[in-house]
Amino acid sequence: MDLHAPVDEPIRFNRARRKIYVYRFHHCGLKPLSSAAWGVRVEVYDWDNLHAEFCSVYGPMGTGGLAETVSLAIKDPESGELVDRFLFAHRGYEAEMYWAMAQLFMQQGPEALPKFDKPPRDWNNEPQFFNIARRFAPRVCWPADIDIESRTAPVALVEDHR
Repeated sequence: MDLHAPVDEPIRFNRARRKIYVYRFHHCGLKPLSSAAWGVRVEVYDWDNLHAEFCSVYGPMGTGGLAETVSLAIKDPESGELVDRFLFAHRGYEAEMYWAMAQLFMQQGPEALPKFDKPPRDWNNEPQFFNIARRFAPRVCWPADIDIESRTAPVALVEDHR
């Protein structure tokens, strides 16, 4: 059986601040039925401390045995030790493409990104008729201060452009 993280664990890339904001679900496997053991935490990381890791694992899984993913690892700049790691995307080739687009955005800005026919999906607005788990799952709701910070440039940067 395959177990995956929820589909709506968004990541925001803020080029002006050179930070990423990760909306992550957490749970305690020792208390699977406790509502206090489940929740959301928002983590903020510096872009410069981020490293992508491609992983290919073969095992008895519902995907046919081969699972390819890209994880993002956060390393301490002084010691080089691993601070945290989280899944960025599934499906190897597609995951590499998403990582390349994230790098392109952080280096050159939104103008460098390819134009897409359809807007990105907002899982909060998807019809939940056929999937009972998504119907009762919590919606993504960023904390107010993080929501503002992740969408704006630093004040000093804004004043410099006036």
